[in-house]
Amino acid sequence: MRHLTYLAVLAGCLVCALWLEPVLRVGVVRQWRRLLLTLAPVVVVFVLWDLAAIAAGHWTFDPAQTTGLVFPGGLPLDELLFFVVVPMCAVLGFEAVRKTLGDR
Repeated sequence: MRHLTYLAVLAGCLVCALWLEPVLRVGVVRQWRRLLLTLAPVVVVFVLWDLAAIAAGHWTFDPAQTTGLVFPGGLPLDELLFFVVVPMCAVLGFEAVRKTLGDR
């Protein structure tokens, strides 16, 4: 079960943020094109950064705590999902605050 640790943390992040979509009607998931345009640069930059760090030997991942699905270059699927899930949670949180506080 330890190999699912990273995914469990990401799932927890999503559970803690996704409720904002239906409850506060923030519209992040509904505007999926806008979300993709927001996430794409983040994912690209940080994947390239991780791949460079892995290639240089500065960054590694514990195979016991990841799924074992690894892309060429040594990037685990779990890490790629991190670059999607965490920014998405941040956008959900930002939009929830913006919706709640209005144009103050």
